[in-house]
Amino acid sequence: MYDLGDCPACREGAGLMMNEGGWCAYVECSDCGAHTAHFAYDTEEERLEAEQKAAQLWNMGKVVRMTPGE
Repeated sequence: MYDLGDCPACREGAGLMMNEGGWCAYVECSDCGAHTAHFAYDTEEERLEAEQKAAQLWNMGKVVRMTPGE
């Protein structure tokens, strides 16, 4: 549904759109676990907006990396 580039942190993993328990959306790297901010939603329309925002951040390279020192 979204054109997600390779991970901006490791440059190897694919970006995967994630929906956490039906309340937030974010993009996560399939390889290193880097991810975007989480965007909360309550309705189907808000979910689509949240996914769009997460995809945009991912493709801009705005990610959080969960490794020590970073």
